Amino acid sequence: MKRKIMIVDDEMHLARILQFTLEHAGYDVVTAFDGKEALDAMEKEVPDLVILDLMLPIVDGYKVCNIMKSSDRFRDTPVIILSARDFDREPLEEPLNADLLMEKPFNTEHLLNEIARLVG
Repeated sequence: MKRKIMIVDDEMHLARILQFTLEHAGYDVVTAFDGKEALDAMEKEVPDLVILDLMLPIVDGYKVCNIMKSSDRFRDTPVIILSARDFDREPLEEPLNADLLMEKPFNTEHLLNEIARLVG
């Protein structure tokens, strides 16, 4: 059974590139372009992993991550934050319980290795 990954990013071009890359690596991929769309989609089917941008319209990535990690249903779903934020220079605006923080631009091979590690 293929693992399902949700990509949540308002940069449609990046989301489509990630989708293509992950599908080529053998994953099922769903995309959402804002936090509300992501949360609505997760209510229908829980993904095996979520790749989440922080700066999203409607519901930001902080809120999506914190909703997931405080929910019995989604708490064990790994979350990779993929953001343009320089985490070394810009502190997070609020605490996050994400499984991994990665900066854009990112190394595709590193991302694929981390996904494989997190979804087992």
